[in-house]
Formats: sequence, structure tokens, C-alpha cells
Amino acid sequence: MRLLVIAAMLVFWELVARGVADLDYPPPTTIVARMHDLWFSGPATRLFLTDEAMANILPSVARMFSGWLLAALVGIVVGVFLGRSKVAIDYVNALIELGRAIPPPLLIPLFLVLFQGLRLQLATIVFGVVWPVLLNSIDGARAVDRTYTETAKVFGLSRAQRLGRVVIPAASPKIFAGLRLSLSLALILMVISEVFGGTNGIGYQLLYAQRSSDAPGVWAAIALLGVLGFLVNSLFLLAERRVLIWHRQAGGA
Repeated sequence: MRLLVIAAMLVFWELVARGVADLDYPPPTTIVARMHDLWFSGPATRLFLTDEAMANILPSVARMFSGWLLAALVGIVVGVFLGRSKVAIDYVNALIELGRAIPPPLLIPLFLVLFQGLRLQLATIVFGVVWPVLLNSIDGARAVDRTYTETAKVFGLSRAQRLGRVVIPAASPKIFAGLRLSLSLALILMVISEVFGGTNGIGYQLLYAQRSSDAPGVWAAIALLGVLGFLVNSLFLLAERRVLIWHRQAGGA
């Protein structure tokens, strides 16, 4: 049924676009043809990826995941530490609230002065992505039932063992929720950073198509970002189900 709804929407879009006949709003068939010409008409040995795809799609994906992984590492480590330390969270809570309230795109002019190229894009992604992971890690670590940690202490587990075997597994559902949200933000910020300070990538190609009055190219980049976001989210959900299978089984029990 979901596929039928998508197919119906595409048919409706096709009919309306052909009826309007506006060059700025091409039908889906024109957009797909443009996507094929730009990125997916290469040799089979490269999975049909063209030179344009190799020069723009792959660097964008690499930047997105690099920034996301770096932000995830910082957010989880710092978040679990703050969540387990009542003194530390009281000192830095105001700074966290201030930082999360700043829209990341507003800092791009500052990052342009401080960084160049890849460092600019990574700084933009990391700053915007780290907050959902950090806040969910703090909440998850603080919400761990004290009975679990006290029982682990009675059984002689060290602080590091309690952290690795009790705290982090108990906080992992909230941590994964933050990771999923941050992954969507990483895709958005990847595009924004490439539009403002990139020399390649999907965002840069979208800007180039807009400046060249290539409406199908603009829509092709938008469609590609939508497909990429769907695939990344689906793969993350698959990994989450496998990692947190114990959590679902416990909830069902």
C-alpha cells in the first residue's frame, strides 16, 4: 500500500507538471532522466556512477558520515560523563542550553574565517549534530535505575565495568534516538556547508545548477538528497533493531 501511494503521487505530479508546462517545475520523468545523465550513466565497473557522481556524491557522503561520527563520539562520551556527574552538569548546563539555541547556519560566516575547505564543512556538521546526541546521552545516563548500579557495585564491578556493562546499555535506547535525529541533521548541514563553502558535493552542484538555470538539475539534486536521506535512515533503523533487540524483547516481556 505504501508503494501504491508513492506511485499515485508520482503519477499525479507527472500529470500536473505536464499540464502546467513550466520549465521551473519539470515532471518526475524529466528529473529521473536528468539524474541518470548526471550520476548514473557510468560504466558497470563503477556501479554505473559517472565522473560527476564520483566527484560530488561520494565526497558529500564521506563528509556527512565523518562529521556525524565525530559528533556522535563527542556527544556520547561527554553526555554519559555529564549524566553520571551531578556536579558537572550543574556547572555546564547553562552553556549547553546556550549552545543548542544557536542555529548552526548562523555560524558559517565565523567558520569561514576560522576554517577552510573540509574543516569548515566538518565544523558546521559537528556543531549542529552534537546537541541531540549530547542531550539524549545525558538524559539516558541520568535515567539509569540506581538499583542496577548498586547491584553491580555489590557484585564487585569496577567503575569502568559498571559504565560499560550497566550504564551505557541502559542508556542506549535514548542514545540511539539522538543518533537517529542527528543523522538527519547531518544531511541537512552537509548541504548547507557545501552551498556556502564548498567546491564540490551535492550542495555545490545544486547551487551550480541553480545559477545555470538548470531547473531539472536542481530538482535532480533535491530528489537525490531525499533518496539518500531515506536510505541512510532505513539502514540506521536496521542497525538499531539489531543492536537493541534485547530492549524490544524486554519491552515485549
